[in-house]
This record gives sequence, C-alpha cells and structure tokens, in this order.
Amino acid sequence: MKIKVIIHKAEEGGYWAEVPAIPGCVTQGDSIEELLENLYDAVEGCLSVNLKELKLNRDDKILEIAV
Repeated sequence: MKIKVIIHKAEEGGYWAEVPAIPGCVTQGDSIEELLENLYDAVEGCLSVNLKELKLNRDDKILEIAV
C-alpha cells in the first residue's frame, strides 16, 4: 500500500508529518530518517484494531485485505 504524507519543518527544530488519509495520524522526528521510522509506527498504530473491543453479531466475519 502507498500512502501520501505531508512533512513539515517544526519551528523548534526537526520535522513533523501528518497523514491526510488517516485523520489524527501525526508524528515527529529530529531528522528525516527518524521521522520516516516514526511514520511507519504511527500509520501501523492508527490502522490497528483491537478485535476484543469490536461488537460483532454472530453472522459477522472479519476479513483482512491488502491494498
């Protein structure tokens, strides 16, 4: 999957980024390299789902897809 991010220079130094396709998914880093590492973690965390918290009916099914 490819996803677009917007990278900003932080006023206090370093960088921060946001993922427009995932509202609230933001992260920061002191360098571009650190920012990219943090972006992978942020996107994974924003897209993860705690299956124990889902309320499913007996006929519901969970399917994992790759895009």
